[in-house]
Amino acid sequence: MENHKIAVIVGSLRKESYNLKTAKALMKLAPEPLSLELVSIAELPMFNEDLEETPPLEWLSFREKIRDADGLLFLTPEYNRSIPGVLKNAIDVGSRPYGQNSWDGKPAAVISVSIGAIGGFGANHHLRQSLFFVNVPTMAQPEAYIGFATGMFDDNGILTNDSTEDFLRDFMTAFGKWVAAHAVKQIA
Repeated sequence: MENHKIAVIVGSLRKESYNLKTAKALMKLAPEPLSLELVSIAELPMFNEDLEETPPLEWLSFREKIRDADGLLFLTPEYNRSIPGVLKNAIDVGSRPYGQNSWDGKPAAVISVSIGAIGGFGANHHLRQSLFFVNVPTMAQPEAYIGFATGMFDDNGILTNDSTEDFLRDFMTAFGKWVAAHAVKQIA
């Protein structure tokens, strides 16, 4: 079975982010053919097309990490029924310059994690809208809206909710199949 490198992008910059804790749990739950790596978006300068003449090194490094990935896993909180600005900025940075979309054709999945009851439903769907436009085939089922995140982790950030762990393990198995079916190997 072929190993697939997955770029994990977390839309929250908070040190104690439930999305980051969930991403770390997923790294342990992922089936063997998936190799997950966190790709930080914290240091990406805001997108400004004027900077494309001499792009910031952070942009170039980020774009390369996305191009090198076989698949993408996005985790997002919900801010005002949408995604955080830093996550939208990462999508914009990765999609440019025109004609050099780093995201192009990468299979993905989206998980929204929230302290509320509806688990970031609005953010999950707003993110899918942007991913559709940058040509990212995004897994439709199973959907992952993780609510009430405050009670799912211990003081060390370890997932302690057994039913959520079982769900995330099944989600990652489905994602592994999605990536295997849709990953396009780049020809050097």
